[in-house]
Amino acid sequence: MKVNAERFLADLHRLREFGASGIGKGVVRPAFSEADLASRAWLAERFSAAGLEVRYDPVGNLFGLAGAERSLLLGSHSDSQPEGGWLDGALGVIAALEIARAAQEAGAPPVSVVSFEDEEGRFGVTTGSAIWGGALSLDQADLLTDRAGITFADARRRIAGWGGPFVDPARFSAFMEMHIEQGPWLDDAQEAIGVVESIVGIRDMRITFSGQQNHAGTTPMHLRRDAVQGMVAFNTLISERFANVVTPQTVWTVGHVAVHPNASSIVPGRVTFSMQWRDGDPDRLARMEAIIREAADEVAAHQGLGLDFGPMLGLAPVEMDAGLRRALEEAAEDVVPGRWRRMPSGALHDATNVSRHMPVAMLFVPSIGGVSHTFEEDTAEADLVAGLRVMARAVQRTSSG
Repeated sequence: MKVNAERFLADLHRLREFGASGIGKGVVRPAFSEADLASRAWLAERFSAAGLEVRYDPVGNLFGLAGAERSLLLGSHSDSQPEGGWLDGALGVIAALEIARAAQEAGAPPVSVVSFEDEEGRFGVTTGSAIWGGALSLDQADLLTDRAGITFADARRRIAGWGGPFVDPARFSAFMEMHIEQGPWLDDAQEAIGVVESIVGIRDMRITFSGQQNHAGTTPMHLRRDAVQGMVAFNTLISERFANVVTPQTVWTVGHVAVHPNASSIVPGRVTFSMQWRDGDPDRLARMEAIIREAADEVAAHQGLGLDFGPMLGLAPVEMDAGLRRALEEAAEDVVPGRWRRMPSGALHDATNVSRHMPVAMLFVPSIGGVSHTFEEDTAEADLVAGLRVMARAVQRTSSG
């Protein structure tokens, strides 16, 4: 089975044109946007040209199914962050397509391809694969909203004429996902491949503090019920209380912040912010949640604020399948001897949800400068091709095994 590196790179650059930002290689291709839907239509054409059966499911997940009743599934996602890089997710989809073509051309065991929808979380956390994997019901997902208040149900009406039933996971034997590392370790060490051992767990929810909107010039400081000051105090408090709980690998982020009424001469009456935390230990994730809730309660009581917790979204840590991981390790040693490592994934991936149905494994290639979720995201083409060849060899080992 021989992959065609030129064809692979040409398809990868063509996909980048959908939602191209005009800044470097960046893309703006959020789930269900015009650029996202156009890219999916193009991918469907490429799947069909490769001899794969094209199937959309009710939430926009796009499959290219090999003819056999049971096959290996490869892929990732092709939507982007609001300001995203050209490789995040897209690399795994195009690598899967090239390997599926190479398998057909060589008469090798069949390979199917998937591009999951909304991995980047416009509406939730890895929404498309979470629904397909059974971690999130469609009824629950339809109630999720993006930052503009659009519901998932409204967004997926844009593909109402595209989708058929959900694809049965039982038709796949295993899932493998190729991805950029999105961190600095491979690039710093000048290594070409990372074989993932486990994927971190994640918790994500919105917190709202409600105070008293008032005049910024005439309201004395001791009488203010300032929602933003509540958020600031909360952030300081959890950092202090996490100190004896977390490890150097634990991360937490206050990301999206919405202030009302968001005016310089008004004491903020309400602030809603995202609170996300990640760790490989489910018990630590639970302890952090307890600290977050207790700290928010204390701040609200002390500052006279109202408090509301939004729905909690999250996924547990996942170990990669030992047999699939071994196939990737052996392939890495064949292709880039001595220039690979075993490593955890601090980012969340669709493989987490797919693991509820079948064995999963992941392969990383370096991210230049360790940056991702930005227009500057990039990887050397030699490393992209090395990753493709490692994945193809692992697929062969898996199929022959």
